[in-house]
Amino acid sequence: MVVLDSSILLLVLDPNAKAPLDSATGEPLEKAAERIEYLIENLTVDKERILIPTPVLSEVLVYAGDALQQYLEILNGQSAFRIAAFDQKAAIEAALAMRDAIERGGHRIDSANPDATKTKIKFDRQIVAIAKAEGAHTVYSDDDDVHNYATRAGLQAYRTTELNLPPEDPQQSLHFAPDD
Repeated sequence: MVVLDSSILLLVLDPNAKAPLDSATGEPLEKAAERIEYLIENLTVDKERILIPTPVLSEVLVYAGDALQQYLEILNGQSAFRIAAFDQKAAIEAALAMRDAIERGGHRIDSANPDATKTKIKFDRQIVAIAKAEGAHTVYSDDDDVHNYATRAGLQAYRTTELNLPPEDPQQSLHFAPDD
């Protein structure tokens, strides 16, 4: 089972959504939507369940506008997706992670951004706690904090920039110049 964070999920639901920045160039990542589409294809072929934590769903729906109902239909209409709540088991996972961070130096200890609010930190830890509580092995996220928390929790974590591009079509058409 894998987990998608907000930036990844948004590209699943809207291929025209803003792409994450490429850390090498500082520009929007080229072919981000294609990378995500290829990931979803491979996960589907592998019969891998795709978990959407409720905090991620909420974050995406905030900006959905008129597409809110369409997004819900996509997520609820495909068996590959499952929405997972922040339940008691996830609350315990989040509490243990927060307690560990406090014991190691404070709640911001693993945060990529030292100015991150306590609310953001708790929200991001909830996403990872849900992943862990549900038995996920991988988290896909472009958020540095979610990425760090997932890694700290023993999960694999990948950014969009790390995803493979789909293979080029070997049957590309040839374009000949017209005869003069």
